[in-house]
Amino acid sequence: MAVPYGMRFDIAFDDMFPQGAFLMGDIQPLTEYQSQEDKARNRPVRPRIDEQTGRRLYRATIADPAAEKERDKSIAVEIAADVQPVPPAAVGNLPFRPVLLEGLTVQPRAETSGQAKWITWVVRATSMRAVDAPATTRGGSAKSLGDDAGKSAA
Repeated sequence: MAVPYGMRFDIAFDDMFPQGAFLMGDIQPLTEYQSQEDKARNRPVRPRIDEQTGRRLYRATIADPAAEKERDKSIAVEIAADVQPVPPAAVGNLPFRPVLLEGLTVQPRAETSGQAKWITWVVRATSMRAVDAPATTRGGSAKSLGDDAGKSAA
């Protein structure tokens, strides 16, 4: 059985980013390729549109602290949305902002360089939101402390 062209596979955020994801920089709108001839004729830059959803595409650079290889420490995620996503507020003076990506999908893509060939993944999301760090941290810490305390007492 052949996999249909353009097939995307759903993936859970926790499976893709087990240690969380961090937005680096700003979110940029993606545009279609514009040739020198188009630029010389002052043709307007057209936004890139997602083929499956019909929504505009935006690119976010995401840092993945769980990445094993250096080249995987940051990845580009395409976000399909009607309006440009607004990143969460920065935490202190840190250049990274913790985010949760919703509606994650991955799509295989063949890459080549000379005679070398390999598979890469196009990562897409439908939305981005801020991480509720205090609630998550307190809940996770209290549960783990409670579990450890219960095991120690037993």
